[in-house]
Amino acid sequence: MGDNQINPRQGFELSVPMPPEAGSKCYDDDGRLKRTGTVWTASARIITAVIGSGVLSLAWATAQLGWVAGPAVMLMFSFVTYYTSTLLSACYRSGDPVTGKRNYTYTDAVRSNLGGFKVKVCGLVQYLNLLFGVAISYTIASSKSMVAIKRSNCFYKYGDKAPCHVNSNPYTIAFGVAEIIFSQIPDFDQLWWLSIVAAVMSFTYSSIGLGLGIAKIVETGTIRGSMTGIDTETEKIWRRFQAVGDIASAYSYSLVLIEIQDTLKSPPSEAKTMKKATLVSVSTTTLFYMLCGCMGYAAFGDSSPRNLLTGFGFFNPYWLIDIANAAIVIHLFGAYQVSVQPLYAFVEKTAKQKYPHSQFITKDIKFRIPIFGSYNLNLFRLVWRTSFVIVTTVISMILPFFNDFVGLLGALRFWPLTVYFPVEMYIAQERIPKWSTRWLCLQILSAACLIITIAVVAGSIAAVISDLKIYKPFKTSY
Repeated sequence: MGDNQINPRQGFELSVPMPPEAGSKCYDDDGRLKRTGTVWTASARIITAVIGSGVLSLAWATAQLGWVAGPAVMLMFSFVTYYTSTLLSACYRSGDPVTGKRNYTYTDAVRSNLGGFKVKVCGLVQYLNLLFGVAISYTIASSKSMVAIKRSNCFYKYGDKAPCHVNSNPYTIAFGVAEIIFSQIPDFDQLWWLSIVAAVMSFTYSSIGLGLGIAKIVETGTIRGSMTGIDTETEKIWRRFQAVGDIASAYSYSLVLIEIQDTLKSPPSEAKTMKKATLVSVSTTTLFYMLCGCMGYAAFGDSSPRNLLTGFGFFNPYWLIDIANAAIVIHLFGAYQVSVQPLYAFVEKTAKQKYPHSQFITKDIKFRIPIFGSYNLNLFRLVWRTSFVIVTTVISMILPFFNDFVGLLGALRFWPLTVYFPVEMYIAQERIPKWSTRWLCLQILSAACLIITIAVVAGSIAAVISDLKIYKPFKTSY
């Protein structure tokens, strides 16, 4: 790479000499082991990150917007997400798309293309969302699904009139313990199998929700809902804003896009492969979102539940609902890890750079695990990741209404990470002239998404204020 250089956008950067193996059959051009990711592994990771249990709220979101606006908003966000993701994927390498310097993380891409204060803003938004918007929300959603399984079996055994109240805290702790174990998987590229399992599970519960919706339509013989959705009272206007936020959050995966792209092999260029993976995954998720949202709305109309599976009752057919909720739990195990790996990597990389001679931080202890082979145990990784999972688990038990707060964080995340930074980085990298037609179109897109984000934030704040009125920490039961 040559001598140390000062880049006006990046500041001082220490160049690390490439090992002699760089660019050989076993190593990539940056000296790392050959990446092996393909369109399909990237698609599986994207689907794992995108299709979460939030898909089950799309029937409720469609009910707030109606038959016209509901599907239109889903299609709009799918297009925006696909387009801005292609812009972001073009920023994986700085300069030449084949031989340019790699940006290993989203923050690295912002540093290379924009620099300055924007790097800190990007890092703050990204890592706060990984902490609050992903880790805690996934923990809460998983515990709710485990509680739903327990309750459905209780109703089946004692009848639908039985109280069957279940405390969610033991299930929240169980999910946390499992994540402590999974969090010791060292690197992002070693999660490919977990991503595939999680993607299969997401299709499983989405398909069950879709199938039950179709069955209910056939049973009643009517397609419910209206063209404009619910009546426009003040409270319901806020709910419409929340619905738009639910849909926007359902498409958001930009905060891990660069990290996923960094697992891809080349040639062809990583950007080309990522564009194909983005098209496959966004098209697939949009199809599922449209089917689940529209069929759920057709089945329940304006009374569509926030979680589609709960609308079918807990006891008939209880076993199918149990399978769907179990699939949600398994999916969230994988989605949690795929989503928080960038945060893990950031903290560990920063610690190694600051304390390069610390044995606690840098030393790996090698030992063999029967069946699984050798494993490198790092004490800092063990302590830090375990502490992270414990903290997020405790917060999940303290704030049982956190899903509405996550809607607020999702809205705050959508515009900067999915739209603003990809647009600004692409303009900088491609040197698009200011006030040119292309520049104006990109800025109009960014401004329109900002306006939508502001409306969604307002609706989410109203929901959080409503939740705080009945808030009781550590006393969540269903």
